Amino acid sequence: MEVEKKYITSEELLKHNKPGDLWISIQGKVYNVTEWAKEHPGGDTPFINLAGHDVTDAFIAYHPGTAWAYLDRLFTGFHLKDFQVSEISKDYRKLASEFSKQGLFEKKGHVTMYSLISVAVMMFLVVYGVLKSESVLVHLGCAMILGMLWIQSAYVGHDSGHSNVMSSRGFNKLAQILSGNCLTGISIAWWKWTHNAHHISCNSLDHDPDLQHIPVFAVSTSFFRTLTSHFYGRKLEFDSLARFFVSYQHFTFYPVMCVARVNLFVQTLLLLFSTRKVPDRALNIMGILVFWTWFPLLVSYLPNWPERVMFVLASFAVCSLQHIQFCLNHFSANVYVGKPTGNDWFEKQASGTLDISCSTWMDWFFGGLQFQLEHHLFPRMPRCQLRKISPIVVELCKKHNLPYRSLSFWDANVRTIRTLRTAALQARDLTNPVPKNLLWEAVNTHG
Repeated sequence: MEVEKKYITSEELLKHNKPGDLWISIQGKVYNVTEWAKEHPGGDTPFINLAGHDVTDAFIAYHPGTAWAYLDRLFTGFHLKDFQVSEISKDYRKLASEFSKQGLFEKKGHVTMYSLISVAVMMFLVVYGVLKSESVLVHLGCAMILGMLWIQSAYVGHDSGHSNVMSSRGFNKLAQILSGNCLTGISIAWWKWTHNAHHISCNSLDHDPDLQHIPVFAVSTSFFRTLTSHFYGRKLEFDSLARFFVSYQHFTFYPVMCVARVNLFVQTLLLLFSTRKVPDRALNIMGILVFWTWFPLLVSYLPNWPERVMFVLASFAVCSLQHIQFCLNHFSANVYVGKPTGNDWFEKQASGTLDISCSTWMDWFFGGLQFQLEHHLFPRMPRCQLRKISPIVVELCKKHNLPYRSLSFWDANVRTIRTLRTAALQARDLTNPVPKNLLWEAVNTHG
C-alpha cells in the first residue's frame, strides 16, 4: 500500500535554519540534520550555512554515491512541495554523474606518491645542507627548498583532506597529519574547519573566513560598514586602525604574504587550545609538537643569528608564493553578503573564483588549484583530472552565461592589486568617519 506523501513549502523549510533546528532538502526530500551536524566529518559549519534550503548540488559535490544510503535515517517524512531544479543544476548533476561513471573521482594517478617522494627528497637536501655545509649561499638555498617543501606538502594535505588519496582512511589521516601538522606546523583540523566554510560560502564577505582579513586587508568596500563574521562570531570592526592599514594594502600585500605563515601558526594554536570541539585534537597537537621540535632544532644548527633569521625569512618568503596564489583565486572575483542559498551552487562557485592559466609542466607548482573553479565544483576530483574536465566546465559556463575567468599568473596579480588599490583609495576618504576601537577588537582571532 502506497503511503501518501507529506509536503512542506520552501518557506516552511527556511524556518529550520538555526543551530538546534537544522533541516535541509536533498532531491526534494527533507532531512533533519540537527543531531548529525554534531558528528558530521566536515563539521557543523556547512549545515549552519545551508540549513533551510535544498542542498542537492552541494551534497553531490562533496559526497560519493555511497553516502546516499545514510540519508534515510535523517528523513523527516516530508517532501518539498515547490521543489524545482534549475537548468544549470540539471546540467551540473548530469556532468557529475558522467564523471562518476568514467571513474574520474577514483582515478588519482600517482600524484600523491610523487609528491611525497619529492617532499622526502627536499627534506633530505635541507637537513644535509644545513648540517654539512658552512656556506651562507648553501644555507640560503636550503631555506628556499624548505619553502618549496612546505608548498608541496600543503598540496598533499589539501588533497587528502578532500578525498581519500591513500589506500585506507587510516593512512589518509596519517598523510594529513604528516603533511600538515608535522611538516608545515599548520593543523589539518584548523584547515578543515576554515576550508569547508570557504567552499560552502565561497566569497561571502560575512561567511567565508578566507576573505575576512580586517584590519589588514579589505577586498570590498562592504567591509567599511563593519560586518559581522558569522564564522568567527564577532564584528569585523572598520575603525581608524583598519582604515590606516587598508589605505595602503596594495603596497603591503606582498610583504604581508611573506610572513603570512605566522598568522596561520597563531590560528592553529588558537583553535587547538580553544573550547571548540576539535576532531582528533590530541593527534593534531602531537603533530604540531613534532613541527615545533624539528624546525627550531634545524634552525639552531645554523652558525649565527643573522643566518638563522635569513633562513626563516627566506623559507617564509618562498612559501608566500602559495599564499599569494590562494589570494589570486578569490580576491578579485565577485563577492556578496549573506549566506549561500544552497540551490545556486554552480553560480556562486563560478562567480567567486578565478583560474590561473599555465602550461602542463607547471601543474606541480600550482598543485591543481590553478583550476580553482573546477576544484570548487568538484572538490573530490583528483588534481590530475582537473585539466581534463576544464574545457567541459568552460562550455557549461558559456551555455548558461556564467563567468569563467582564467588569467596568467602575472595578469591575476595585476587584477588583485587593482582590486586592493580601488578599496584602498576609497578607504582614504576622510569624509567617511569610522568609530574608534581597541586593537584587540579588530585583530582576526578566534578561540
